[in-house]
Amino acid sequence: MRSDEIKIGAIRAPHRSLLRATGVKEEDFNKPFIGVANSFIEIIPGHYFLDKVSDIIKDEIRKAGCVPFEFNTIGVDDGIAMGHDGMLYSLPSREIIANSIETVMNAHKLDAMIAIPNCDKIVPGMIMGALRVNVPTVFVSGGPMAKGYKKDGTPIDLATAFEAVGKFEAGEIDADELKDIECNACPSGGSCSGMFTANSMNTLMEAMGIALAGNGTILALTKEREELYRKAARRICEIALMNQESQEKFKIQNILNEKAVYNAFAVDMAMGGSSNTVLHMLAIAREANVDFKLENINAISKRVSHIAKISPSLTTVHMQDIDKAGGVSAVMHEMSKRGDDILLDNLTITGESIKERIAGSEIKDTNIIHTVENPYSQVGGLAILYGNLAEQGAVIKTAGITGSRVFTGTAVCFNSQDDAIKGIIDGKVKAGNVVVIRYEGPKGGPGMQEMLAPTSLIMGMGLGDKVALITDGRFSGATRGASIGHVSPEAAEGGLIGLLEDGDEIFIDVDNYILEANLTFEEIAERRDNFVPFIKPLTSRWLKQYRALVTNASNGAVLEAE
Repeated sequence: MRSDEIKIGAIRAPHRSLLRATGVKEEDFNKPFIGVANSFIEIIPGHYFLDKVSDIIKDEIRKAGCVPFEFNTIGVDDGIAMGHDGMLYSLPSREIIANSIETVMNAHKLDAMIAIPNCDKIVPGMIMGALRVNVPTVFVSGGPMAKGYKKDGTPIDLATAFEAVGKFEAGEIDADELKDIECNACPSGGSCSGMFTANSMNTLMEAMGIALAGNGTILALTKEREELYRKAARRICEIALMNQESQEKFKIQNILNEKAVYNAFAVDMAMGGSSNTVLHMLAIAREANVDFKLENINAISKRVSHIAKISPSLTTVHMQDIDKAGGVSAVMHEMSKRGDDILLDNLTITGESIKERIAGSEIKDTNIIHTVENPYSQVGGLAILYGNLAEQGAVIKTAGITGSRVFTGTAVCFNSQDDAIKGIIDGKVKAGNVVVIRYEGPKGGPGMQEMLAPTSLIMGMGLGDKVALITDGRFSGATRGASIGHVSPEAAEGGLIGLLEDGDEIFIDVDNYILEANLTFEEIAERRDNFVPFIKPLTSRWLKQYRALVTNASNGAVLEAE
């Protein structure tokens, strides 16, 4: 066992002495040591109950003949961090989480791991750390939140609450209705109930085979979810107790391989996941040593139909509805009817192939999950745009577009999200404009702030189908509208987005993957000669370190020390 390095032989007597101090008994030293990586934190709705989840998992691990060692990662709630400088820490937290997983697992030579994530950057951070350690790993998330309801019975969620601010500012709703939404949009623990970033990533873990079936859709705080926790705990022990040769095939890099990355993007297209999944899956692919290029995404999008539309794209449908309609397995089974839309021969952590896992998983409600013969769209729910404004790419969630897929408008430029929010509220943005928010990329922000506040204001003020927004920052999974993010190269590294001026004409053609500023080469060259990037001052030593090491969004915003 890997853990023999800390527990076998006379030379390890001091190590065993320390382990005994934690409660390890004599009979435990010949058992596998399982790391229980928990993201429990009390300020995040999807995580405040995970201490109880880890108790369930550790109990099941002990019953199965292994020894659990729980450790924790940090977490940032993007919704609470939104709209102020707290959001600067959100994406950087992914790197801290990955580093903490690698540190604890390798420092203590644990044999295998069960990871308990749920929200935002925590899921990809844990996956990235697990890939570095490369031991058998099962992921089991806390589970999605139930949808909320207004007093009149209308289904609502966190996106409703953000958009309600815009409606209140526009005078469309009063303070009482705003309070009704505030108090009921998030009715329970769990990852926010739509196909936002957390549930997108929890769903993609099923597609990649590193989590059990149901991981993305079974509601948090239910008996069904508790059974999933127990099954996951039993499974990691089954693997840890196998002989070395059998264990080898279940190392996470053998599960999360090139086929798994393809399947993740394919399911993302079919379900219209968050644009953040592009950022995270690029980083995950790099950790998995998979050579996946950003431009490959459009090829997948052209092949895979969009068959499940979930909030924020369809505000009445939430994760619990997808679960009742058959879950992710039903989506993948339907996709499999069109040949290579999904790669069926890849192994999953539970021991069966994708084909075996999804066999017989028919759609139970075709109003919720459409058939491939009757998709919401013949192409997937995400697209990568290119042009002089995005030489290295930009991302749009096509599933969330509310107006035309072709748009020409005039730029209204803001050098920060805060300036954009103030400008939108003050009426500077009109129908026919393209809102440009720059210096919010990985380096410029730093940390690539999410733009849910400005996009929600635009939607709430009735401009969602009349304006577009582009940014070198990113969006919450709850964002909808013609919102283009991850523009690369970013303004802070000299990208054209930094050279734009108010009134410049911008052309967007989603179906032809175009994002262009209608400027001549000569105009661009003249502006570049006089260009001085705006560098935001920083006091945080961590954010200074991050800015110095981070790559742009087209590379997954990973840290590079070389």
